[in-house]
Amino acid sequence: MGGSCGFIPPYGGVKPPLQSASKLHIYVCENSPASTLWHNRAAEFILTDLEGNPMNDRERFLGTMKYQSVDRAPFYEFIWPTWPETAERWGKEGGYVEGKTDFGCDKWLVEFSWFWPQPPFPREVLAEDDEHITFVDPQGIVMREFKNNPLSSMPQFIRYPVETREDFRKYWRERMQPDLTQRIGPDWRQRLRALRNRDFPFVIIADRWGGCFGPLRNLVGVERLCTLFYDDPAFVEEMLDADADFLIGMLSQILEETDVDVFGFWEDMAYHTAPLISPQLGRKFMLPRYRKVVDFGRAHGVHLFGLDSDGNIDPLIPVWMESGIDMLYPFEVQADMDVIALRKKYGRDLRMWGGIDKRPLTVGHAAIDKELERVKPLIDEGGYLPMLDHSATPDTPYESYQYFLKRLKTFL
Repeated sequence: MGGSCGFIPPYGGVKPPLQSASKLHIYVCENSPASTLWHNRAAEFILTDLEGNPMNDRERFLGTMKYQSVDRAPFYEFIWPTWPETAERWGKEGGYVEGKTDFGCDKWLVEFSWFWPQPPFPREVLAEDDEHITFVDPQGIVMREFKNNPLSSMPQFIRYPVETREDFRKYWRERMQPDLTQRIGPDWRQRLRALRNRDFPFVIIADRWGGCFGPLRNLVGVERLCTLFYDDPAFVEEMLDADADFLIGMLSQILEETDVDVFGFWEDMAYHTAPLISPQLGRKFMLPRYRKVVDFGRAHGVHLFGLDSDGNIDPLIPVWMESGIDMLYPFEVQADMDVIALRKKYGRDLRMWGGIDKRPLTVGHAAIDKELERVKPLIDEGGYLPMLDHSATPDTPYESYQYFLKRLKTFL
């Protein structure tokens, strides 16, 4: 997901951009004949820096995040741009192919598969009927899902893999070791070393397993985790320390070979009106572990730290900022996350990705224009990456999405 607008697949696919004499980005597809070239339509975007040289995608991204002068703001889709039904609809309406349709965005390398349990739990089907399937997922969670478009609905979580301290220690010992040969591949050092002189942003997201709430939720479930903060805080701290050490163990090896532009934590720990835990609990339990990872990473070559959480996260923003986290995303507008108001409240120390309401795309061109005008002050100021506030919904016409991206270009 995300490949349609500049996502470079982690295991082959599109190579980093090369500059031709005409300043047109050219891409070579590893899985096609050598003569096959992909031409990036973002060539129309190539401007110059203050010395008259074209800015590359990495310079532009880092400059924007540092409030420096840039040729334009970065142009990139939300990392997971569609739901399955959305992609299916767009395919019927305009030939959209998920991961392949090129909207001419900047090129990034985004890795989000390295931190999951390894080896994964084998898929085991426990029950099945015409509409549902109950199975063990790769994380060891027993869940029940719809067979039709399961990613577009919430599963029923039946049983989590950790019930006792012994369960947790066994799980962590067997599946959460920072073995990069197993997690990335036997050539991981060469692959990372090849990124040293890149001209595109390198983003690592510890999806589902890098954080202080999300990973624990995957182990014990939401309700039990929320009560464990009170009933067994020592157990919570043991799990938090283990995850922080795991992240540092991963980063310590990665950073031996290359620097990293963004390391992203993952939490998803809020609903429509508020987070699932209080700022007081966040400051007591989470802040020291974030700080430990951030301090290590920043000292060894991570330029920026980000964090992903849907919902209304406002009460936890000060905790994350105190932890040294530079940017947050995606700022869901329907959860009252107004990026204009939040910039006024928290200042330029808080960088933001997202925050463009996806719902106007279901209404029409005028609504899209109005929403883009709303966030224009942030685009102009910097420290902001304009994206939708989450995946485009299935009631979004393909023409509206194309219009949104085309109009967004004119605001950058």
